[in-house]
Amino acid sequence: MDTELARLADGKYVLVTTFRRDGTPVGTPVWVCRDGESLVFSSGRSTGKVKRLRRDNSVELAACDIRGMSTGAVVKAKAELLDATDAGRIHRLLARKYGFIARLTFWGSRLRRGREGTVCFAVTSTLG
Repeated sequence: MDTELARLADGKYVLVTTFRRDGTPVGTPVWVCRDGESLVFSSGRSTGKVKRLRRDNSVELAACDIRGMSTGAVVKAKAELLDATDAGRIHRLLARKYGFIARLTFWGSRLRRGREGTVCFAVTSTLG
């Protein structure tokens, strides 16, 4: 894992910035964790972030606080959409890192969206 990604994976929140068609950046704070050599995160299948990532997988990552205020240097990378079969494993990894609040959040998400309502992404390397 890149040292920049490892640093971000060790933090509590990461600001994931995706880009609209016109290039406008849109930042969203997310929970992240390590999955082997990857930094992973999940999101609701129908969110704007996911729609933007399906069109353009370029992201900018930065450490941030819960409100999405950047607290670190920006890292440019590519996010890869993972298979639906990976979602359960990624949610278990996130729940291990974030504890009860993550379990509660994922449970609520399943109630609202159903089991197929989330997708997961992996970032494996940064762009130089």
